[in-house]
Amino acid sequence: MSRLLVTGGAGFIGSNFVHHVVAHTDHTVTVLDKLTYAGNRASLEGLPSDRVRLVVGDIADADVVYPLVAEADAVVHYAAESHNDNSLHDPRPFLDTNIIGTYTLLEAARRHDVRFHHISTDEVYGDLELDDPARFTENTPYNPSSPYSSTKAGSDLLVRAWVRSFGVRATISNCSNNYGPYQHVEKFIPRQITNVLRGIRPKLYGTGENVRDWIHADDHSSAVLTILDRGEIGETYLIGADGEKDNKSVVELILRITGQPVNAYDLVTDRPGHDLRYAIDSTKLRTELGWEPTYGDFESGLAATIEWYRDNEAWWAPAKDGVEAFYASKGQ
Repeated sequence: MSRLLVTGGAGFIGSNFVHHVVAHTDHTVTVLDKLTYAGNRASLEGLPSDRVRLVVGDIADADVVYPLVAEADAVVHYAAESHNDNSLHDPRPFLDTNIIGTYTLLEAARRHDVRFHHISTDEVYGDLELDDPARFTENTPYNPSSPYSSTKAGSDLLVRAWVRSFGVRATISNCSNNYGPYQHVEKFIPRQITNVLRGIRPKLYGTGENVRDWIHADDHSSAVLTILDRGEIGETYLIGADGEKDNKSVVELILRITGQPVNAYDLVTDRPGHDLRYAIDSTKLRTELGWEPTYGDFESGLAATIEWYRDNEAWWAPAKDGVEAFYASKGQ
């Protein structure tokens, strides 16, 4: 599989995957990205032009998708509308991209018999109680709670149906929350990091007790490559690095690493339907495919991420003021 088509490859997790592929394989990559606010050409800068090319287009546009899939050995499908708050404000783009876009790609993979890997989220499973010892597994029933997570659940089900009904050679991975370089400043960790770097107090929804299971984007990338190479067709694999942290602890750790008082943050109005806790059991991926994360220590990964944002203000600064103005209008 030397020729990869990576959808959403100018976005956060997708661009990290492209960088990982270039660093660790001999594959060539075609990135298909609509370059919405979440996509950024700058995230692909410095990559070799003989191995990476960017095509600007919509995954829901069959005229764009079909020729690109025809020339690929595998499709790695990252492209998605993925911001929960935005999905509560306007669900329609999430249906267009996450449902219709995935359908269009699946039909192209079906026509050209191309290997397909679908990137999904643990949010399709809903949430867990804060004191529940359980973690999500591949057998956890779907229970999405937002327009975003429900459209991702729908796209997962489309992939499974196309495997069973049409023999598409597809796998699925559901991953916990990613952090690392190239993440848009609207997201929780980079928003708080860039607030601190600009002398703004970080913001916490509610009381900050909500728990997320964090994984560095480079570890996510290595897991996806492992599944692409060795995963069993039709199977789903959960990707996680045992990184459960409540939001309050994450903000306090950011403040401590940057030399600030650990209580120098503000509590803001919680968002509607805010899931309590996500937690991933990645036993299947580790035991069946032999994958292990590199960043087993969340603090070291977070410190490296803070350093990246400190060194790359030119990448994130253009979006920062608009993001903060939007949240300020919502009292967040």
